Amino acid sequence: MAFYDEWRPYVPVAERRRSAVRAMEKRRKQGHAVSPVVVEGRVIVKTFWGKAWCENLERYSDFANRLPRGRTYVRNGSVVDLQIGPGAIHAFVSGSEIYEVAIEITPVTKARWHSVCVDCAGAIDSLVELLQGRFSKGVMERICRQGAGLFPSPKEIRLSCSCPDWADMCKHVAAVLYGIGARFDERPELLFRLHGVKEEELIAKAGKGLPLSKEAPSRSKLLQGGDLSDIFGLEIAGQAESEAGTSAKVKERTPRTRKKAAATRSRKPEKTHPSGQRRNGGGAGPRPAPKRKRQPKST
Repeated sequence: MAFYDEWRPYVPVAERRRSAVRAMEKRRKQGHAVSPVVVEGRVIVKTFWGKAWCENLERYSDFANRLPRGRTYVRNGSVVDLQIGPGAIHAFVSGSEIYEVAIEITPVTKARWHSVCVDCAGAIDSLVELLQGRFSKGVMERICRQGAGLFPSPKEIRLSCSCPDWADMCKHVAAVLYGIGARFDERPELLFRLHGVKEEELIAKAGKGLPLSKEAPSRSKLLQGGDLSDIFGLEIAGQAESEAGTSAKVKERTPRTRKKAAATRSRKPEKTHPSGQRRNGGGAGPRPAPKRKRQPKST
């Protein structure tokens, strides 16, 4: 019976949230960055990268029976802080108290990373396409390949939590694992940071074997400045100068505008002389009065 005495008493969700807010506010004041996982609605992950991470974990029997315990926790905002760095994830989860979770991921080897880059050669056109998960099914399968892609197997994951649960994957750890998928929805580049590689390397190495094309790129492949600004939060260099220069230029008149200007001038009222006569330079003057016929004298 002494074993069960170690379990903490149940704490309502509302009280957990208040306690978590106080704890995280204290960390902020101490200078620590705090990044909670926020899930809107019932769906935890929505994009390719988030779904691929969660589906990779769920396909392993070691995790399949334990992961569902964390879904409720991540949905109700219990993952109050999640930090992803090279080879490691550090998080705080709100339960009966605030528990600390640490997860270590074995980074991909140089040989595996090189193999992924070579196999994806010619199939990924841009960094934006990569981060948004807009590529062929073959590339998706290669990146998600079990044991040879970018997603770890159970033997490449080490888990720990400060809670009294004896299991390696408690509900707090499971919530963090789902929280990682939700974070990849927002920032897919963190998957590459987790492995200590750069997504730009995949584009550079994959593009080396591409043949040069003389044809102009299609409109669907062209990147607009606004798209890049929305995605990366950057202002494209020279965009502001270009817009300022355009506003300063005088628009050249086209035949249509010249015709419209001429029609406007023709509708202007004509100036008149004070005597009421029209001033029409070079035109005829006022008409002379008609001569009266002389009557013959009577004899």
